[in-house]
Amino acid sequence: MKNRLEWLEPIAYCALRIVAGSMFLTHGAQKIFGWFSPKAIPAALSQLWFGGLIELVGGALIALGLFTRPAAFVCAGTMAVAYFQFHWKLQVAANKWVPLVNQGEMAVLYCFVFLLIFARGPGPVSLDRLLRRR
Repeated sequence: MKNRLEWLEPIAYCALRIVAGSMFLTHGAQKIFGWFSPKAIPAALSQLWFGGLIELVGGALIALGLFTRPAAFVCAGTMAVAYFQFHWKLQVAANKWVPLVNQGEMAVLYCFVFLLIFARGPGPVSLDRLLRRR
């Protein structure tokens, strides 16, 4: 059974990269342009604005598979900072460090997905691979 499904692994990995990058991009579009949410846009050049810019640009680069490793590394770091600064730090009481309790699940999940993408690279369906061929 394993050998029969191995051919799916690169396709599934690229799908993960594209979907994760695209979803991350929408978080940035929300912060930078006010799309998808009635929330106020953070002040320009504030920490939240820079986070949104990283989400927007980094998510787009990851989804396209362009400069994938550096983009994924920066995005993973951004999510680590987001978790420790906005979820864990203010919730130090018993069990408040657990992502389920402090609502930091998405930050932790994005962080580790982007670490995987950083470690593994863009995969076969990417602009990085297309540019490397030339």
